[in-house]
Amino acid sequence: MAAGSTYTPIATTTLGSSQATVTFSSISGYTDLVIVTNPIITGATALNLQMYFNADNAGTSYSFIRLTGNGSAASSDRISNYPTCVLSANVRVATAYGAQFNINIFNYSNTTTYKTVLSRSNNASVGTDTIVNLWRSTAAITSVTLQCDSGVSFASGSIFSIYGIAAA
Repeated sequence: MAAGSTYTPIATTTLGSSQATVTFSSISGYTDLVIVTNPIITGATALNLQMYFNADNAGTSYSFIRLTGNGSAASSDRISNYPTCVLSANVRVATAYGAQFNINIFNYSNTTTYKTVLSRSNNASVGTDTIVNLWRSTAAITSVTLQCDSGVSFASGSIFSIYGIAAA
């Protein structure tokens, strides 16, 4: 999904050095959010991309349904009571560019509903993932943090962009 006229750029972060997390905060004035990234990691094996909201990454308030395929096989699974949103499975963050992640966060500022996240990741050499996450909180999202699992850092040069979509 490319950024078009309906997307309003909010912020882009290009890392000048390796970082364990990337956080966007002070987000307001939109209905939905879109994050686009093609991150790389430093000196490790391929890892899952994860995300959490408002510093909520220690409990069990997230769940997800994951669909993944590699051109010759497809699979799915469902996990409840997880500490973060999971944004990858077959397509992983690696030490070189190659995986594009498009992450949609719906109704992020609504204070009466749980928050739904739809992510899609693609890498021509390994396949594609589509994952639907649910954050079981009615709190408005005021910060979004991305990380890899296992404490691995994002490498210098990784780019993360966030866009807002206003109500029609």
